[in-house]
Amino acid sequence: MRRIRGFVPPAFLLLIGSILLPAAGTGGDVARSPGFGVTIPDGYRNWQVVAPSHRPDKDEVRVILGNEVAMKAYRAKTLPFPDGSILAKLAWKRVQSNEFEQAFVPGAPQRIEFMVKDSKKYASTGGWGFGRFVDGKAADAQQHATCFPCHLAGVKAHDFVFTRYAP
Repeated sequence: MRRIRGFVPPAFLLLIGSILLPAAGTGGDVARSPGFGVTIPDGYRNWQVVAPSHRPDKDEVRVILGNEVAMKAYRAKTLPFPDGSILAKLAWKRVQSNEFEQAFVPGAPQRIEFMVKDSKKYASTGGWGFGRFVDGKAADAQQHATCFPCHLAGVKAHDFVFTRYAP
């Protein structure tokens, strides 16, 4: 049997493509926020609590979590936050507790949101990239377009971060 020099079998190309494309971030099942490319970080549920919050206009209870880099900056009162800081916001509908009438507790999950600090990559949005996810899927570009303007209007002097550390 004679080989054709330079010929690569199609099955080999498919195998290599299936390995390389997800690793390059251009395929796979990873949800990415439009415009920013932010993904849901592995292990975020194990991050430390920055603070809880309540948003009455959305009738939500929330908790903000920070990765190790962000928590170190919070504790040292470092502003701006260093590159590599990531904040997560978990939001649930607020419901009355069945066990304690005066208390409200998390109900149905609403979404998770992330702020990722990379001062070069996200220079046009104060150094922060944003990701909003509902049921593991990234929200649309229109929703993501609302993130930075709100942070810019409300907390520019605090490196665009609303939540203060609750020790």
